[in-house]
Amino acid sequence: MASTALAPAQTTVPTPQTGTGGRGIVRASGWTAFEAPELRLAWDALALCASEPNPFHESWYLLPALRALDPLASVKLLRFEVGGDLAGILPVRHENRYYRWPIPQLSSWIHGNCFLGQPLVACGLESAFWRAFLDWADHNAGRALFLHLPQMPLQGPLYEALQAVLAEQGRQAALVHREERAMLASEQSPEAYFEASLSGKKRKELRRQYSRLSELGELRFERQHDDSGLTPWIDHFLALEHSGWKGAQGSALASHQATISLFREALSGAAVRRRLERLTLWLDDAPIAMLASFITAPGAYSYKTAFDERYSRYSPGVLLQRENLEILGRSDVAWTDSCAAADHPMIDHIWRERRAVGRLSIAIGGKLRRAAFARLGRAELGRNPAGL
Repeated sequence: MASTALAPAQTTVPTPQTGTGGRGIVRASGWTAFEAPELRLAWDALALCASEPNPFHESWYLLPALRALDPLASVKLLRFEVGGDLAGILPVRHENRYYRWPIPQLSSWIHGNCFLGQPLVACGLESAFWRAFLDWADHNAGRALFLHLPQMPLQGPLYEALQAVLAEQGRQAALVHREERAMLASEQSPEAYFEASLSGKKRKELRRQYSRLSELGELRFERQHDDSGLTPWIDHFLALEHSGWKGAQGSALASHQATISLFREALSGAAVRRRLERLTLWLDDAPIAMLASFITAPGAYSYKTAFDERYSRYSPGVLLQRENLEILGRSDVAWTDSCAAADHPMIDHIWRERRAVGRLSIAIGGKLRRAAFARLGRAELGRNPAGL
């Protein structure tokens, strides 16, 4: 997407009015207001009828993240309401820096353990949401020079609706970063998919590694979908991840109390709602590879994985991902997002599909602010057409 005005386009969705009594309205409030049980129930109901799933913006994940990472409550939750019902939600914050530059902007809130930034929006109201949201941003820009939306999927109903609304309004926008991460989406059986993904030589090597590993003790895979034994499982995971390179670099969940709290609360909340799948490779009584996935039909998200680096010669993480291909047999899951960085050295060689994710910057406010945005967009993309 270039940093230029987009051509007008037709839309069949009625334009919501953002004033009192209109079809749709966006309100901003402190996130602590959503601790109220009635608002959490409305939020959970919205997640069940959302146009596209995003576990990182569901109540059981976002509220623990906010408690742990935003203790001063600087993040606001945007509430899109239609007829008094909650029909959309997105966390936002006014930021004083744009990555390494001192440029103020209004941004959807992302943190290091949030791997998707799209809003939760009721199915069929995608265009109405974007119109109401952009109107709200125009009137609540503050010092922000533009609106920034990180970690946005670059396909699907929400993205298509955003593109249509931008074109309809002649509103400038720029795709300032794009990447593709591994995704699992196939109608093949787990066995057929595995054979198509890896060469016969590599599959033979994995069989040899499994055989050699089994000489050290009893090997077994365990898959769980409830909260049985969840607390010790979380303890094992935190210790396992911290024992490796992430712990040495200070980036493991257990390296910080805030991320420990987030992980514990989020997995407990997901399990209660039947949103959690845990997969473990045990060697006798010790877990040597672990994976936590969020199940949000029709999709799933591989949230966190860890393996015991003392057994790296046996590729326990790859053996676990071989077993994880069984998710292809679930009737309620059509695709799984790896949540991994682009060009990941392990998962990219097993999962063949890709999901495009990007960062979008959008003009807001009046003529002067939009003119400033146009200059910023040309400067940024001029230095690097792929963005920052």
